[in-house]
Amino acid sequence: MKGGLAGAAPSPIEPRQRLSVSTEETSKRRFLRSKVFRDGQRGLHSPIKNRNFSCKFPTIKLILGVFALVAIWTLWHSPTIYNTEYISGSGSRAALVQRELSSHSSADQRYTSLLDIDWDQISRVIEKLVDRHEYQGVGILNFNDSEIDQWKELLPDAEHVILNLDHVPNNITWETLYPEWIDEEEEFEVPTCPSLPKIQFPGKPRIDLIVVKLPCKKSKDWYRDIARFHLQLAAARLAASNKGYHPMHVLLVTEHFPTPNLFTCKELVVLEGNAWLYEPNLNTLREKLHLPVGSCELAVPLKAKANWHSGNVRREAYATILHSANFYVCGAIAAAQSIRLAGSTRDLVILVDETISDYHRSGLEAAGWKIHTIKRIRNPKAEQDAYNEWNYSKFRLWQLTDYDKIIFIDADLLILRNIDFLFEMPEITAIGNNATLFNSGVMVVEPSNCTFQLLMDHINEIESYNGGDQGYLNEIFTWWHRIPKHMNFLKHYWEGDEEEKKQMKTRLFGTDPPVLYVIHYLGLKPWLCFRDYDCNWNVGKLQEFASDVAHRTWWKVHDAMPENLHKYCLLRSKQKAALEWDRREAKKANYSDGHWKIKIKDPRLQTCFEDFCFWESMLWHWGETNWTDNATASPTPPKVNTASLSSL
Repeated sequence: MKGGLAGAAPSPIEPRQRLSVSTEETSKRRFLRSKVFRDGQRGLHSPIKNRNFSCKFPTIKLILGVFALVAIWTLWHSPTIYNTEYISGSGSRAALVQRELSSHSSADQRYTSLLDIDWDQISRVIEKLVDRHEYQGVGILNFNDSEIDQWKELLPDAEHVILNLDHVPNNITWETLYPEWIDEEEEFEVPTCPSLPKIQFPGKPRIDLIVVKLPCKKSKDWYRDIARFHLQLAAARLAASNKGYHPMHVLLVTEHFPTPNLFTCKELVVLEGNAWLYEPNLNTLREKLHLPVGSCELAVPLKAKANWHSGNVRREAYATILHSANFYVCGAIAAAQSIRLAGSTRDLVILVDETISDYHRSGLEAAGWKIHTIKRIRNPKAEQDAYNEWNYSKFRLWQLTDYDKIIFIDADLLILRNIDFLFEMPEITAIGNNATLFNSGVMVVEPSNCTFQLLMDHINEIESYNGGDQGYLNEIFTWWHRIPKHMNFLKHYWEGDEEEKKQMKTRLFGTDPPVLYVIHYLGLKPWLCFRDYDCNWNVGKLQEFASDVAHRTWWKVHDAMPENLHKYCLLRSKQKAALEWDRREAKKANYSDGHWKIKIKDPRLQTCFEDFCFWESMLWHWGETNWTDNATASPTPPKVNTASLSSL
């Protein structure tokens, strides 16, 4: 059961702006909170009373003299922001500062990297930097004394700036940056992320290359190491602060791949062993760094006003995927209809494999989907014929390189309000799921063949927490950006929900004009139920997904579809039998909701399009084996021309 449990282009100089930065109400509230804080500080630093000046002048001189001596001593012994051998003529002074830096770094073992650097690899990478002889400065972060000496030998003509970075406090963890819940609607507070220390660099000399050594713990969760992420984020911030027009390179030395959507593989100049050399797009990098540091704050506020510059609409698309499941075709057709009803004109792209029949492909094409045929990708950790056996096929999305941005949507959801503004967001943008994880039902991705290859390279190595594609993607893209749950609102009533919260969800499902942007239909799908009511009511363990209001909302979109598309939502005989079986079981159990008493008026019950339509006879032995979608005859469709993605 898939998912159920589980304008115009800007001118060349026009900057792209992020939707979320201009919400008036949020800004006012942050300003007020900041003002209160500043006012509180002001009380702590009130002017000294005049009576304090009754002391004698010599006493003041003595005190000032002591302060001056203390200041000189502090400057001499405090950790230095940066050091270069050109700052002081004293070699011993430079060595002293380096020893202090090394001691300061070793105080926090989270930042320590035990990687034995292969300097031949590093040399080959440095040789790729054709303008290295013109470098003014090389920023060096998280290397020890002997490694710093090696850098000086490799790049002798540049100043070597030893970068100092204060460490993240121990009480800030990955879970702090990615909490399970935040007050998205700002009923009690404006959610904010903790600030992570930045490199305090005065700006001289000009930095042309930043080199960083990343820790990589030998643990299952190494990609959520906060020190590792902090070092990359600090290097990105320093690179983005460069306001010149000369190239900026970042060299990360690590035995595991860096955060793939901070420094992207499209920006990777050369990879040599453990040395990853990037030339980041600084404008794009700056946009990313304007976002919250984690999901502890919304990247797109719930009440954001749509005030943004769009990218190239021809290189942006909505996409979904169907594999091994003809019975999701109707859902995909309705999803396409909902996108158009919401006002979007972006391309609609659907990936299908060879198991999707020509008849159903013709329906998808008629609904507006551009069909791409793919070769399925097997989940190597799934059992044969399991629901998750082929769901790694979703990785094929990254091969849609005709597009710069894609909003992926599952085929079992409706778009009720236009979400084109999400094309402004970077990879990965999604709602929170649970713990530090995102829900992949709606997400922004940036197609790239090298990212696709990264995903493929680790499928035998990385464990998915839920055995599926969502769990796997969460292990690769640990740095993600939170959007409100209204942009992927799950049709689900949690067991612990108070009655008031359940009523609120029910109202949201049926509000007209809609308040929700997206409804995600978990459980048994509306088109696989009779239209009379939500058939999840008739299955005890699925009642948490039951909502007649959400059910009616889906059928409202269905009825707005062109008449010729309705035939793709007809019920097969086996499904009719399954629905009747569930109704009879609900009657036996005497479920208190009473839906099993409702007389079915859905005209599809009487519609036959298969060779065998005596679904009542199937009930004689129903329950002996679970029903599966059968390959009964379908009308012969017109020939459909499809594009083809490259396969492995």
